[in-house]
Amino acid sequence: MSLYSEKVMDHFKHPRNVGVIEDADGVGEVGNAKCGDIMKMYIKVENGILTDVKFETFGCGSAIASSSMATEMIKGKPLSEALGLTNKAVAEALDGLPAYKMHCSVLAEQAVQAAILDYYKKNNIPYDEADFKCVLCAHEHDEHGGDDGE
Repeated sequence: MSLYSEKVMDHFKHPRNVGVIEDADGVGEVGNAKCGDIMKMYIKVENGILTDVKFETFGCGSAIASSSMATEMIKGKPLSEALGLTNKAVAEALDGLPAYKMHCSVLAEQAVQAAILDYYKKNNIPYDEADFKCVLCAHEHDEHGGDDGE
């Protein structure tokens, strides 16, 4: 039995939505210094809907697969629905990740939140910090030199 599901391997070998959106409405970059994975998520928004999502990921196969799956899951969705994306949903959509690779799905969740938060800030859209606790907490740890608990 393989360590990774067929879906993980497919999204790793054939990632969807890879690239940069030059005139992105929001950009989120997150990373984990311990494992070296860095994700950058780009979003285009029209009337509150994510019309385009792209990513660049420097990292392992699970990080690339998680990024790819996350973009597939939120593209075409309202911002409010995309904000509800969880790392568990990403991992389940990939038919599971090994326990020691679950942090990759967490990074995907954080990258989506960071891109949406960037969009809200650029457009002076009020937001509830509770909707962004995953990414705001990660940034606090980065800025203060703490670790991310992984």
